Amino acid sequence: MNYFYKKTKLGYITIFEENNQIVKLKFGKLEDNSNFILSPLIKKTFQELDEYFEGKRKTFDIPINPKGTDFQKKVWIELTKIPYGNYTTYKDIAEKIGNENASRAIGNANNKNPILIIIPCHRVIGSNNKLRGYSSGINYQEKLLKIEKILKEQL
Repeated sequence: MNYFYKKTKLGYITIFEENNQIVKLKFGKLEDNSNFILSPLIKKTFQELDEYFEGKRKTFDIPINPKGTDFQKKVWIELTKIPYGNYTTYKDIAEKIGNENASRAIGNANNKNPILIIIPCHRVIGSNNKLRGYSSGINYQEKLLKIEKILKEQL
């Protein structure tokens, strides 16, 4: 697995690639020099992220392969259907996957989302229109929602 990190508008981001697919994207940097490679796919992913941060990109054209359970993958697929500039609730996602009592499990799947931003778990909030938690911290979630013009005052 190759990876590369670089400083972005939101701080350091590390991207992991395996078999020509992005398998992980996280905030922060990995202090390990093995497999530190800026592949063409990782370079393209950073380019698309920069465009997203500037408000110029609303969708990503990157092959992804998130690792997780079947349930998590089902949730993550549903998250990719939330349009840019919109948000939904854990309860809404639970209903869309056919298990209206799975809000807590949806939250756990969001917390395990390995490809932040591209799988937009930041667009999921609590039923009371409050930010409930974000695996990298609510401050990152707020920044991502502001980029998409979903200001906290709107929630």
